[in-house]
Amino acid sequence: MPAIDLARLKKQTAHLADIFGEPSAFLRELREVLEFYVNRSLRSQSVAPSSVLPTYRTPVVVLGQIEKELGPVAEQQPILALELADALWDEGWLETRLLAAFLLGRIPPQEERLLARLTAWTQAVRDPEVRAALLTTSLTRLRKETPDLFLVLVKEWLHPARQRMWSNGVQALVPLVSSPDFDNIPPILEIVEPIIKVSPAGLQFDLQELIVTLFEASPDETIYFLQQILKETRSPLPAAALRRMLPDLPQELQSSLREMLRKIKTR
Repeated sequence: MPAIDLARLKKQTAHLADIFGEPSAFLRELREVLEFYVNRSLRSQSVAPSSVLPTYRTPVVVLGQIEKELGPVAEQQPILALELADALWDEGWLETRLLAAFLLGRIPPQEERLLARLTAWTQAVRDPEVRAALLTTSLTRLRKETPDLFLVLVKEWLHPARQRMWSNGVQALVPLVSSPDFDNIPPILEIVEPIIKVSPAGLQFDLQELIVTLFEASPDETIYFLQQILKETRSPLPAAALRRMLPDLPQELQSSLREMLRKIKTR
């Protein structure tokens, strides 16, 4: 891999921005840029250790500069951004799918095809890095500008008939709740209550992360919420899940939960 000449990189990425509306030409040029910065000593390994996708092992600074150039263009031309995102996604490489996820996050929430893409891609994705990007970066504007619409989307993902999407729905809530300016916990609790009441074993770590995030945002509401679930639910599953989570929860929450769980055991 050649040393990264920032002036040359900026010229290369500026050219990509110039052909933003020409997906075929854009992909040709993008391949050349990514190939130019390949680390040949690593490329012999066909995939990244944590990835299920082929990858150019592109340095972070290169992808970052591409995103910096494309972001403003995507915001100004959302229809073209969606078309380019589709082409990048279909290309099927780690870097192209990360760029596709990035572009979705720059498209206005009012674009009617945005929610369909988010649902389809998050349902099909297997790569953990791309999945994380879709659940954070791709939802950026939707989460910030139209939180009500964002919650409608998450509620759809957490529908009882869509168990394969539950993990995505739970994970998508974490950045919203952890945002410093977010203070509307009740709708979140309402949405996740049915999921916590059934507490699937496969969702333990997702639910644990969300519960910790909720507790950090609003300790009293979270404790009361979990207390009510334990009181009202006849199923032993929520109590069993919370017992497994205990060692990894904040100390104050651990103490409250231990008392609740003790009462359940004795009733």
